[in-house]
Order: sequence, then structure tokens, then C-alpha cells
Amino acid sequence: MKKAFKIGSVVLSVLLTAAMFTACASTAPAASSSSAASEASAASSEAASPAQPAAGEKLKIGVIQYATHPSLDNCYTGFVKGLEEAGFKNGENIEIDFQNAMAQMETSDQIAKTMASKGYNLIMGIATPSAVSAFSATRGTDIPVVFCAVSDPVAAGLVKSTEAPGANCTGTSDVLNLDAQLKLIRALQPNAKKVGILYTTSEANSVSQLAEIKKLAPTYNFEIVEQGVQSASDIPQSAASLAAKVDCINNFTDNNVVENLSVLLQQAKANNIPVYGSEIEQVKNGCLAAESIDYVALGSQTGKMAARILKGEKAETIAVEKVKDTKPVVNTAVLDSFKITLPEAYKSAEQVTTTAK
Repeated sequence: MKKAFKIGSVVLSVLLTAAMFTACASTAPAASSSSAASEASAASSEAASPAQPAAGEKLKIGVIQYATHPSLDNCYTGFVKGLEEAGFKNGENIEIDFQNAMAQMETSDQIAKTMASKGYNLIMGIATPSAVSAFSATRGTDIPVVFCAVSDPVAAGLVKSTEAPGANCTGTSDVLNLDAQLKLIRALQPNAKKVGILYTTSEANSVSQLAEIKKLAPTYNFEIVEQGVQSASDIPQSAASLAAKVDCINNFTDNNVVENLSVLLQQAKANNIPVYGSEIEQVKNGCLAAESIDYVALGSQTGKMAARILKGEKAETIAVEKVKDTKPVVNTAVLDSFKITLPEAYKSAEQVTTTAK
């Protein structure tokens, strides 16, 4: 009986062992097949552009505009135009979420964080503060960032160099033609000696532009008188102080100052001196003249760069593009108010006739 039991136990043990090997043999191929399918799917996913949506879905593009003023509005207009020309139309194959930070850095940061958390296919920042917000919010993600109207993206920490950005970020620079600007000022005010600069100390663009204009000024026998501000509340007093000791004021693309251009113009008018702008919208709003940037064209350049990324190119491999052309623009109403005769060399300049403010 015991012997029979032992034999039965051995047989049962052999049968169980065989069953285990059979089970392993039958399940191994299934696991291998699943792994292969997973790897194939991953390879397929990597091969496809990460920006391509599923059938019927639209690519989601976030746009953060730092403040509301005409030059930045023109950037957005051009951006949409550039995307359309490259085959991406809002409402058809892309969906643009446009947000305005209303010149509040905290708001800009929060908008960027929200867009990043939603996994947008691309985020675009108009002006340096919003570009920095987008860049910071997408750090550690694969969401590309494109910027527009950033005068010095290297100083702003957005790219390692304009030729090789080095991070998932690129865009367009509205670097000013300051040499042509000083030449224009000298032509309109041949006896002027001191050019005032009101700028925001925390704006990297303005700091670099100030350094550049100070280098160029001696060529035209100008002395640069600078006045830094930290916020909008500083502008009235600082503008009044600056206007009292210079022959004219030159305005950069400083977001804080442009947002409060009317205050600067008011103080300049009280001291009977003109203000020079950096683009046509500032001239329309009361500046005497400018070697003007075309912000619609700059926005269009940016839109076409964004389209290249949406089609699969890597942002870090696309060199930063600079504004291509500038042109002189003069406000004839302001010109008349200062009894300045337009020099022959600038007779062909674009003229606007809005009332001096």
C-alpha cells in the first residue's frame, strides 16, 4: 500500500512538472508577441512626427501675448498669416488658444503653465517676458516653443546662440537698426546733442539695446542720457526728469515703456522735445519718426518657422531669424508741430498724418 502510494506520488509529481513546462512553453510566445508588438508600436510612434494629430483632430497651438499694444498685435496677425501660408489654418487643421497676459508676468507664467499641462503641440510667446514664461513652463517636456519680437534671445536665456539654439526653442528677433535710427535723428535734429533713453532695467532686450546705442552714439556726435525704471509707476516721474535734460528721447521696443507711451509723450511735449519710436505704430501714436520694423512681416516669419516644427523639424536645429527689413517712417503732424523740415534724404520715407498727442 505504501509502495503503491509512493509510485502514485511519483507519477503525480512527474505529471505536474510536465504540465508546468507545457504551460510555460505555451505562454512564452504570447509574451514575446506582445513585447514585439509594443516595440513595433513604439518604433512607429518615434518615426512619426510627434506633432501629427490623430485623424480628425487638430494640432493645439498656444499663443501668449505679453501686452496689448499695436506692434505686438501685429505680430499675432502676421503669425496666423504665416501659418496659413504654410498650410496650417486655424479652425481647420490647427486650433489656436490665444491669451493676453496684460503686461503681468505672473499672469504670463500661469498661462504658460496651463498650456504646458494640457500638452499643447507648440507654444508661441510674443515679446520676451511671455517667451520666457513659455520656455520655463515647457522645461522637461517635449513641447516646442517659438518666440516673436525678442530682441536678444541669448541674453534672455532662450537660446545658447542664434545660429544653434540648443534647446527646444527658436523664433524671430526684432533687433533694432540703431545705426539707421541715430542717422535719422541726426538728419531731423542737426543741432541735437543729448538723446534720452527711458528703459526698464529688468528687460534684457532693453539693457542690450542700451549698450549698443551707447557704442554707436559717438559716431553721430550724440551723448546718451539713460534713465532706468522698474515698473509702470516709475514712468511719469522718470520721464519728466529725463525730458528736462535732453534734446529728444529715443524709444526702444521696451514693453513697459511702450505700454505707457502716452505718458512719455506727455512729458516730452511739456518740455518741447520730440520722441522717436522703433516702429510705425509708435509713430502713429505720436512719435516724430522711426527706422521702423514691420511687425506683421516679423510675425509671418515666425509663423512659417512654427509650421516647419509642426511638420517635424526640431526647434533646436532651426536658427533664430532676425527682422529682414526696416524703413523710415515720419509723422508729418508732429514734424510740423516742431517746425522741422523733412531732409531731402528722407523725402521718400513713409508718412503718417495722425494728430500729435
